[in-house]
Amino acid sequence: MRIGLLTEGGYPYASGEAVLWCDRLVRGMAEHEFDVYALSRSEHQEAEGWMPLPPQVRRVRTASVWDHEDDGVAYGRRARRRFAEYYGELAASLCTAAPGDSSGAAQDASAAQADRFANALYGLADLARDEGGLPAALRSETAARALERACRAPGAHRAAREARVPELLTVVARLEHALRPLSLDWYEDDGLGAVDLCHAASGGPAALPGLLARHFCDVPLLVTEYGVRLRTHYLTEPDSPPAIRSLLAAFHGRLAAETYRRASVITPGNAHARRWQERCGAERTKLRTVPPGMDAAPFAEAGEAPECADPQTLVWVGRVEPTKDLVSLLHAFAETRRAEPGARLRIVGAPSGPEGAAYLAHCKGLAAQLFPDEADGPHAVGRNPVSFEEIGGPELPSRADAYTAGAVVVLSSVVEGFPSGLVEAMFCGRATVSTDVGAVVEAIGGTGLVVPPRNPRALGEACVALLRDPERRERLGAAARARALELFTVEQNVMAFHGIYLEILSRTPVRRVLLDDTGEPLPFAAPAEAHVPGRWADPAARVAARGGPGWATEAPDPVTPTRGATAHCAIERATGARATAPVSMTEGAAR
Repeated sequence: MRIGLLTEGGYPYASGEAVLWCDRLVRGMAEHEFDVYALSRSEHQEAEGWMPLPPQVRRVRTASVWDHEDDGVAYGRRARRRFAEYYGELAASLCTAAPGDSSGAAQDASAAQADRFANALYGLADLARDEGGLPAALRSETAARALERACRAPGAHRAAREARVPELLTVVARLEHALRPLSLDWYEDDGLGAVDLCHAASGGPAALPGLLARHFCDVPLLVTEYGVRLRTHYLTEPDSPPAIRSLLAAFHGRLAAETYRRASVITPGNAHARRWQERCGAERTKLRTVPPGMDAAPFAEAGEAPECADPQTLVWVGRVEPTKDLVSLLHAFAETRRAEPGARLRIVGAPSGPEGAAYLAHCKGLAAQLFPDEADGPHAVGRNPVSFEEIGGPELPSRADAYTAGAVVVLSSVVEGFPSGLVEAMFCGRATVSTDVGAVVEAIGGTGLVVPPRNPRALGEACVALLRDPERRERLGAAARARALELFTVEQNVMAFHGIYLEILSRTPVRRVLLDDTGEPLPFAAPAEAHVPGRWADPAARVAARGGPGWATEAPDPVTPTRGATAHCAIERATGARATAPVSMTEGAAR
């Protein structure tokens, strides 16, 4: 079958764990074709280039959500009236106060607001398709005034009523960024209309093209979320003014609810994400939990080798940033050192951006204050029991070496989605001590110790318990490795999605009508595998345009044979409502 893979700030751009997940999925499904539709988040991301793409990726189309390129279309009176109506409805759905109870009337009101948001969203998409010019309109004074009227209207919630003009302009700009996929020309029969299934690799703007493909072309939609976009918004907007935070949260919530309502299947990566999705309106019958597939091969040798690390060493591995709560880890290690004076702590990881660099400097200062350098004798050089290191040096050339550098792997986060680092430690056969956040308990099961977050004493006591009991460490490490290999490998992930693809297609009506030489329809003649090159693809078959009755009055068009495995990947760049012509792979990679 032919899959339209929808991403935002991810595949095929070369950065992030989500990129690796998509790449593993695509490479594991060589029997299918993939068209990648990617939204880039920044100029820097585009400059970094792409990952090497496997041959099953037939086409890549990209668009940016960070620049301000317009198509030059100026609205006339009728188009301006349509835009003001749709944008006003969208703004009103964001400003209306939510019902305060769970009665039937409140549920009806909530459903009415959801329909209001959906009608406005698809109305703006129809306007962009008919007239163009939507990016400029979304940044116009008309949009700002429509949002202001909605905020001042009776029934608006308090944060919206108190919004000032600068805050309204900020919200208008942020909504314009999020709604840019409405203006793309991806939704024709030669674009997303030609795929059998849209697979959105995340919610939010990445799922918008899937919603529009369903709206315009009846293409089924599969949504995979390993981190819920609404939760991410709450975590990244804590310091914004209440009006901005409230209006944008309402937008992300309405978009998530519409995405879940229209999706055929929703695949959260863990129970934590699943609870968020259910709270946002996802039906339980649509949910299939699929843990992210991770490559166990780099950790195979470490997992099969006996423990050879210092039995008194704790290891932390990850990105250095405030949410990892290394401050609590250092205080917990102080508790550990009081019970086990010979214990050491190795913190392995690079800072994440300027904030991470500042946090790393603070942690180094705290470590020097809590743990003065110690020497084994009067003539020995002193050293600190806490070391800060990065992967790639002679001592720790790989992540597997980092995890096996200690007897116990520690996770001290206060915020965590799916703990991929913890699973890597499990692949290595290491016992773990973790804080109870995100999907940590779901990932480790009963193969590690779990303590409350921001509780250094409990964290330190758990570390002492494992340092003093090598037999227990060995049992937990073996159980952790067995669990990780059973649940979290690439093979398990690919197998799950292969079955979900077939399930969705089996319940989706055929959108093409194949005809024989006399112009009569051929029932059951358009299976999903008809797109895949091979002996079963019949180049003599003929296809009619979607809509059915067209074949009764027009001569049937011949099917274009699918290109073989040597066909190159077409690369296109969408800006606004226009797209450049396809270029070669070499030109796209150089760009």
